[in-house]
Amino acid sequence: MAFYVAKRFYSCKFEIIQRNPKMITIKSRSINFFYKKSLSKCFKFLVVLIFIFLLTFPFITKAQFRTYSNEFLNIGAGARGLAMGNAQIASVDDATSGYWNPAGLTEVKDHPNLALMHADYFAGIAKYDFAALAIPTKDKKSTLGFSLLRFAVDDIPNTLFLVEPDGSLNYNNIQSFSSADYAFLFSYAQELKKTNDYTLNIGGNTKVIYRKVGSFANAWGFGVDLGVNMIGKKWRLAAVARDLTTTFNAWSFHFTEREKQVLYLTNNDIPLKSTELTSPRLVIGGNYKFDINKSVKLSAEANLDLTFDGKRNTIISSKFTSIDPHLGVEAEIKKVFFVRAGITNFQKALADADTLNQKKVWIYQPSLGAGFKIKNVTIDYAFTNLANQSSPLYTHVFSLKFNLIKKNEK
Repeated sequence: MAFYVAKRFYSCKFEIIQRNPKMITIKSRSINFFYKKSLSKCFKFLVVLIFIFLLTFPFITKAQFRTYSNEFLNIGAGARGLAMGNAQIASVDDATSGYWNPAGLTEVKDHPNLALMHADYFAGIAKYDFAALAIPTKDKKSTLGFSLLRFAVDDIPNTLFLVEPDGSLNYNNIQSFSSADYAFLFSYAQELKKTNDYTLNIGGNTKVIYRKVGSFANAWGFGVDLGVNMIGKKWRLAAVARDLTTTFNAWSFHFTEREKQVLYLTNNDIPLKSTELTSPRLVIGGNYKFDINKSVKLSAEANLDLTFDGKRNTIISSKFTSIDPHLGVEAEIKKVFFVRAGITNFQKALADADTLNQKKVWIYQPSLGAGFKIKNVTIDYAFTNLANQSSPLYTHVFSLKFNLIKKNEK
């Protein structure tokens, strides 16, 4: 007797549980021109990161990767990022940088920054929690970061002993368990170079993953992320290599003799150990700010997720890589009020009106949000669609950010 534990973002399947060049400005046309040498320096470090990524890739492609492994790490963090369609790696500049792009932690310079988020998915069936802390060093050129993620489904019925030996159903034998995934991120970011035109930063994560499915199975995993960003006066470029050397989860299973007996009698395999590998992912992005007037500024960002674990249901899909775009905008009003929108998760699906299940259409995941800042506290909100534009599965997400300023510094 086997049953499945399915989640929107990831799945596990068992047998019991589904196991200094200067800028030249021409005022008459208000156009900024850069020397070719300046452009080459701006892209140099992004190219180096991609080159390192490509060097490691041939050695790991021989491994057996599981598509959509550790997908709970790709949900997002913070209502700002979720409202902007997960387009964040270039513009992020707070404690959530440890999740999006560790290089962004260098923007936390004067005071520690704390970020908190909680969200319920699927009418409260799944719960997602995120907390992060960024602590700048005294020289204000490097930052330490700590992040915690938890995604869990509680009160899952265990029907293993539902059927008695005589064939009768005993509902009193149904018990419940939880399936939870945890990730601990330890981050460090450093300012590498600063000129009149741009600032170059680099950052990295060491992450520890713990996954637990009731008393039946648990797994430990480890991985490394590396990110860079370049910050100009109005533009930003960034790249992040996630699971750079692959992230692995080592699963172990724990069944009682009684549970093993039921599995054997119902023709189920009894798993012993397994290793789940997560393929590297490369994310590149850019952001540009437009000055509408003295009070209003508009920021637009685009990110591209490149995965290498087989063909996915994305706009660009091939055996070598699949590319998933993220688009987001943010309007800033007097640095106090923010309005955001985004779009992501483009994929093909069967048309709702097609009763023959033959016609496919492109769907997407839209999102909206807002935020406002009161002194040292920022409150963000996101309204996001978990399925597509015609589905009523929406989630309200709130998050808080605090600048931890000492009383004698206020």
